[in-house]
Amino acid sequence: MVIANFEPGADTGDAPGEFQLWAEREHLDEVIPVRGALHPLLRNKEGLYGMVWGDPHSLVATPDVQLMALLLDPRFDFSHTYWLFTGISGADPQAASVGSVAWARWVVSGDALREFAENETPKGWPYGLFAIGAKAPGQLPNAADSFGGMTDTGSLGMAVPLNRNLAQWAYDLSKDVPLPDSPVLCAARARWKGYPAAQRPPFVMMGETLGALRYWHGAGRTQWARDWVKMWTQGQGRFVMTNMESQLMAGTMLAAALAELVDRQRVMVLRSASNASMPPPGQSPLDSVGDEGPGQVAAYEGNYRAGAVVVHRLLVDWAKVRDTVPGTARP
Repeated sequence: MVIANFEPGADTGDAPGEFQLWAEREHLDEVIPVRGALHPLLRNKEGLYGMVWGDPHSLVATPDVQLMALLLDPRFDFSHTYWLFTGISGADPQAASVGSVAWARWVVSGDALREFAENETPKGWPYGLFAIGAKAPGQLPNAADSFGGMTDTGSLGMAVPLNRNLAQWAYDLSKDVPLPDSPVLCAARARWKGYPAAQRPPFVMMGETLGALRYWHGAGRTQWARDWVKMWTQGQGRFVMTNMESQLMAGTMLAAALAELVDRQRVMVLRSASNASMPPPGQSPLDSVGDEGPGQVAAYEGNYRAGAVVVHRLLVDWAKVRDTVPGTARP
């Protein structure tokens, strides 16, 4: 099951969004309406399914509601389904270049927190964002049995661990896939002096995704994201990609796993960089916010190329992977 976040037009035949390359190249031609979902489920003859699961900008088509409508449809048994959640993101220039893709080991939520205005933060604080239950940035909540500890859902407060062995397997399959590049992207990379990763041609990597409904941008918030991911994964994760949907997916899939609707060890998250999460040296955040341009097209293509290799292997090896998750089943 390939799940994308948005498609601005039709699924095929016009300017692509996150889903169109999957729909066209994988011939997802069979249309299956799902009650409660605004976008139908699509399928091909090989057994690959795909769906656009909503838009976090919308009060109507919220992704978690759309996905739960599919999960609760009694026609489907998802107990052996592999899930590939795909989408574009902003990338930390310390970790990746525009056009690069990352397999996540953790999904971290940046939604629930405490916040002070920057001009009202106590002296010595790097920013006014800190965890609920904590007293300052960089601190986990005091109560070890609440946000500070591992819960019965397998989440660590604001961080949800994915199957890291499955993510490693997916990375190993796709790490040498050629990703699209262009003279325009190459010229843009030259602006990132002092950021070696941002100056590399697009590449496949492993790294964490941070989801937050509020679209943020800039060096200050990028440092917050690095700190937040590191804190909630207890130093095991590295912030690479930021987007507006991953945390909604993680919560929905956790709820579905508790209800025994899905196997959460079969969930994968692949994000691709359409832009950087902060401006290059010497440029203001206002001038660079939403600056995707050619990076967006490269991100759509790179996401498909890296993800398709993994999807095709699962389909070919279905007799084996139906009952045995590649790698070890536990993260």
